[in-house]
Amino acid sequence: MLWLTLFGIAMGFLETSVVIYLRKIYYPDGFRFPLVEIGNDILLVEILREFATMIMLLSIGLLIGKTKLQRFAFFIFSFAVWDIFYYIFLKILIDWPESFLTPDILFLIPVPWVGPVVTPIILSISMIVLSFIILRHEESQKSNSLLRRDWVLLISGSLIAIISFLINFIKTLEEMMMSSVFGNKMSIEIIEPNFSYLNWTVFGIGECLIVYAIIGIMKKKPLIA
Repeated sequence: MLWLTLFGIAMGFLETSVVIYLRKIYYPDGFRFPLVEIGNDILLVEILREFATMIMLLSIGLLIGKTKLQRFAFFIFSFAVWDIFYYIFLKILIDWPESFLTPDILFLIPVPWVGPVVTPIILSISMIVLSFIILRHEESQKSNSLLRRDWVLLISGSLIAIISFLINFIKTLEEMMMSSVFGNKMSIEIIEPNFSYLNWTVFGIGECLIVYAIIGIMKKKPLIA
């Protein structure tokens, strides 16, 4: 777990460094909404970079895990550490974000996800807790640590949380000029967001489902084989 944590921290710094470079180029006066126009070539590279990052985080779980659940636990743990330290390094190096409620572009696949910085941190903490519970059960050789009901709650909660991030893009898309979408440059302009741009009710429902699933898994007594 120590080396896995160091891997996640290193990945977080790598992500931070790339974002700092991009902000120096596109936001010399500081990052803020609305977003500036980004050329198709850079946007494509960014999407592929995010995809490559997911492959690397998934690969580390597949390489060191001995069971399917262990691989899943190691993946979500490294993902969570990476995400948390990404923001920690941004705060240390460029003093951003200003607060936990500062809006950010969280992801670009398949469309931009927008939400306050605190939301991915909340989800990351949930993933870390879940990973330790799964690993504890696996060490105790608990065969039914995650049942179908648990997976349904976890997946449903995750999808609902993701939808809360996408609602902002869907609303904004309606206000974008058609030329900004189909012109020579792909623009992902988003009007300046405020708290109303994240549907906290939708996000809260998703996170509650995840926490409810985690509590249910945690209460299961390990069965020694």
